[in-house]
Amino acid sequence: MRTFISIDVVEREEIKEIMDELKKTGAKLKMVEPENIHLTIKFLGEVDENLIEKVKEAMKEAIDGIKSFKAELKGVGVFPSMNYIRIIWIGFNDNGVSKKIAERVNDALKKYGFPKEKSYVPHVTIARVKGGGKKENLIEVIEKNKEKSFGFIECNSIRLKKSVLRKEGPLYETIFEIKI
Repeated sequence: MRTFISIDVVEREEIKEIMDELKKTGAKLKMVEPENIHLTIKFLGEVDENLIEKVKEAMKEAIDGIKSFKAELKGVGVFPSMNYIRIIWIGFNDNGVSKKIAERVNDALKKYGFPKEKSYVPHVTIARVKGGGKKENLIEVIEKNKEKSFGFIECNSIRLKKSVLRKEGPLYETIFEIKI
């Protein structure tokens, strides 16, 4: 099954507003459904069901000693660059806590053959760009919102999620949740 470890982001009016603003640019975008918005701690890809217990143990290890924390959703950015926009995201500012969790997950899972991430930039994907048109309109919206705060969220669990890809968009299902 196709899986990832995440911190879910509850639906927020501020995020819906920026998504509406992006849609109005006329660019070819695939918006992330508001109920699917999350911070990915680690994308695992296809995982054999026999490894799920090991993944759960790695998740428990990763949050050992970490207390629930607040994160500010702040700033709009892109991957890989403003010259070639593929992903539009909102920053996830939490004083390095999610990065620490991601590093611990990486370390715990590498012994089971999961590749270690080269770098980790905490972010919440809100849209994927599907074509090159109307780029100047997109850049204008991104620049206007690059320092905007979209509010704070309380992070009190990490989840192992299953992703089922469908033509109308992915369907995410929580397999396992650990409270922080």
